Amino acid sequence: MSALEPRDAGADADVAPAPAALPPLPEGGGSVLDRAHRALSIGIVSVVLLIAFEATAVGTAMPVAAQELDGVSLYAFAFSAYFTTSLFGMVLAGQWSDRSGPLAPLAVGMSCFAAGLLMSGTAATMWLFILGRAVQGLGGGLVIVALYVVISRAYEEHLRPAMIAAFAAGWVVPSVVGPLASGTITEQLGWRWVFVGIPALVVFPLALALPAIRRTASGPADPTAPVPGWDRRRIRLAFAISLGAGLLQYAGQELGWLSLLPAAAGVALLVPAIRGLLPRGTARAARGLPSVILLRGIAAGSFIAAESFIPLMLVTERGLSPTLAGLSLALGGVTWALGSWVQSRPRTEPYREPMVVGGMVLIALGILAAPSVLIDGVPAWVVAVAWAFGCFGMGIAISSTSVLLLKLSPPEEAGTNSAALQISDGLSNVLLLVAGGAAFVALGGGAAGNVHFASSDFASHPGAFVAVFLPMAAVAAVGVWVATRLRAVPAEA
Repeated sequence: MSALEPRDAGADADVAPAPAALPPLPEGGGSVLDRAHRALSIGIVSVVLLIAFEATAVGTAMPVAAQELDGVSLYAFAFSAYFTTSLFGMVLAGQWSDRSGPLAPLAVGMSCFAAGLLMSGTAATMWLFILGRAVQGLGGGLVIVALYVVISRAYEEHLRPAMIAAFAAGWVVPSVVGPLASGTITEQLGWRWVFVGIPALVVFPLALALPAIRRTASGPADPTAPVPGWDRRRIRLAFAISLGAGLLQYAGQELGWLSLLPAAAGVALLVPAIRGLLPRGTARAARGLPSVILLRGIAAGSFIAAESFIPLMLVTERGLSPTLAGLSLALGGVTWALGSWVQSRPRTEPYREPMVVGGMVLIALGILAAPSVLIDGVPAWVVAVAWAFGCFGMGIAISSTSVLLLKLSPPEEAGTNSAALQISDGLSNVLLLVAGGAAFVALGGGAAGNVHFASSDFASHPGAFVAVFLPMAAVAAVGVWVATRLRAVPAEA
C-alpha cells in the first residue's frame, strides 16, 4: 500500500514511512484535452476563469467602493461576508452532489454568484454592498465543491493533478488583465461597472460546462445504491458555522464591551459545528486527511487575509492608483500557476511533502516581507516581488491539498470531504479576516476612510497594517510544521 493511500483519518502515529521509490509514469492514456474530456475541461476551466476574473477585478475596485460608500471601517467585512455564506453553500453542495450529482449545485451556484454581483454593484450603502457579497459567497460555495466532485467523478486519478493545475493556470490571464481592466473601469466609469458587468460573462461557462457535466458526472456516484437522504444534522451545523462566523465578524468590527456577547455566541456556535463538519483529528493535525484539511485552512486563511489589505495599503500609504495597486498582485497569478504546474508533474509525487513544506516557507516569507513598503525608502515594487514568491508557494500548497484530498477520498465521499476541505479554507478566511480587520480598526486603520485617493495627503496608519501582516506570517509559519504531516501512515505500520 502506498504511504498516501487512505486509512483511518484519526490515526496520529508518528511512524516514518519507508522512502518511496521513484514511480513510473502513470498508466492509462488520455489527457484532460483528449476527445473524451475536452468539452468538460474547457467548460469547467471557463468557470474558474470567471471566478478568477471576478476576484482580481473586485479586489482592485474594493478600496474605491469602500471609500465612496463610507465603509472603510467595514472593509474586512466586505471580504469575510463572502466566505461566511460560502461555508453554508459548501456543506449544502457536498450533500447535494453526493445525492444527485454536481450539475444542479453548479447551476444554482453560478446563478447566485451573478445575483450577488448585481446586488453589490447597485448598493447605496456599505451594508447593502456586504449583503450582495454574502449572496455571491453562497453561490461561490456551491460552485467550488461541485467542481471538485466533477473532477473526482469524470477524471482518472492520474489526470486529476493536471486539472488542478489547469484551475491555477486559469488565474494567470485574469490576474494580469483583471486589475488593469478593473482599475481602468473604476477610474473612467466608476467602480459599480466592475460588479454589474461581470454577470454577463456567466452565460458562456454555463453553456459550455453544464451539458458536458450532464453527460459525464451527473447522478449519484453509485447508481445501484440507494440515494442517501439529506443529513439534517450537517445542514444545521452548516447554518451554525455560518451564523457563528457572522457573529464573530460583527464583534470584530464593533470592538466594544457589548461586542463580547455576539463574540461569545459565535464561539458557542462554531466549536461544535467545526467538530461535527471536519474529520476527527483535524485540530491536532493528525496525519493524513485531517492534516491535509487543516493545512488548507492555514495556507488559504493567512494568505488571503494578508492579500486583502495589500491594495488598501498601497493606495492609502504609498499613493498608488487603484490600477497600480491591483497590478502589484498580477505577477502572483503567473507564479501561482507555475507552482501548481510543478506539483502536477508525475515525478514530483514522491517529494510532495517536502515540496509543500517549502511552499509554506515561501508563503510565510512573502507575508512577512509585504509590509516593508510602509518604510518610505523601500520601493513599492517590493510587494509585487514578495507576493510572487508567496503565490508560487500557494500554487504548490493549495493544489497539493486538493490532489491529496481526492486521493484519500472514495468516490461516494468526495462531496463530503471536498466540502470539509473548502469549509477549512473558507472558515479560516473568515476568522483571520475578522482578526485582521479588528486589529486594523483598533489601531486606527478605519480612519483611512477619510482619505482621497487622488491626493498625496494621506492619513498614515502604518501600525494598523503591520498588525494585520505579522500575525498572518506567524500563522503561515505554523503551517510549515503541519505540512510535514500530510502523508498517511500505512495500515501495516
